[in-house]
Amino acid sequence: MTTLGTAQAAPGEMDTGRLSVGETRDGSEAGLPVAVINGADDGDTLYMQAASDGDELNGVGVLQRVVPQLDPAELSGTILVVGIVNYHAFQVAEHRNPIDDTKTNRAYPGDETGTSTERIAAATFGAARRADLILDLHQGSTSRMIDECRVRCGKRHRLHDACLELAKVFGCGYVLDQKGPDGQLARAAPDEGIPTIDPELGGCVGWDEDSIRAGVEGVFNVLSYYGFADGTVDTAPQTRASGFEQYGAPAGGLVSLKPDLGQRVARGETLFEVTDPFGGVKKTVTADSSGVFWRTRRLPQVATGEYVCSVGTDVDSY
Repeated sequence: MTTLGTAQAAPGEMDTGRLSVGETRDGSEAGLPVAVINGADDGDTLYMQAASDGDELNGVGVLQRVVPQLDPAELSGTILVVGIVNYHAFQVAEHRNPIDDTKTNRAYPGDETGTSTERIAAATFGAARRADLILDLHQGSTSRMIDECRVRCGKRHRLHDACLELAKVFGCGYVLDQKGPDGQLARAAPDEGIPTIDPELGGCVGWDEDSIRAGVEGVFNVLSYYGFADGTVDTAPQTRASGFEQYGAPAGGLVSLKPDLGQRVARGETLFEVTDPFGGVKKTVTADSSGVFWRTRRLPQVATGEYVCSVGTDVDSY
């Protein structure tokens, strides 16, 4: 019998339940939705989670579509799923946990006696550390972004190659291979010996069907490649960026972006112009380095210094 919170499943069974992470302000229990899919045959364990940032919903859409397709009688090993991590932020469609104004993906491995976010991180990390592989499903918040996977352990980490392989198998086509901030699940779990990636499935308000489809395909690629399910995976070459440059507005006004997402840009190429309301160009911003046009803000209006776009740099193929 395999359990996660109140979910429990014998070999060949599936169950859903709740993982307690404390109480809400009215004293009722706060429980994360969880699922256990226990394959009929022995094998490894895969852990998946979504919405550690409460407004990043594409990962929830992926799990909503993947889980009903999983037949435990046809699977080997175990799949542990936390469908919504940032419980409080999800309820109000915000990025950070409103109880303590904290970003969950900066709190791992967590603290079971700490703040609301630290307790959620500790509970989900307790589930994640039982796994052999981890998929932490994200998106580029509500900005616009390409579909990509992030390898966050750093190139000198002993699990770097295994994490990079997992990203290639997931197969978004783009990989950001750059050491991440402390407190990320994709930083903390490799230190426990578990290959982990952070698929960033586009960026939108609500969810985007194209990015969700890419995520569903990525999950099934992982299931087939690592022996959870039958099937073969052809791993295509990925475009990898090892650097990430962000650009802010040098003046206030309206932004006119020049490249398309995913387009290669050259050093000195125009990335965007800032205009006044009548189209007069106030400032032009060019790329400091060659790379891939990776991410942009969604709204055109900006104040001085406000984020506009990002370019993935130090690009190669692997």
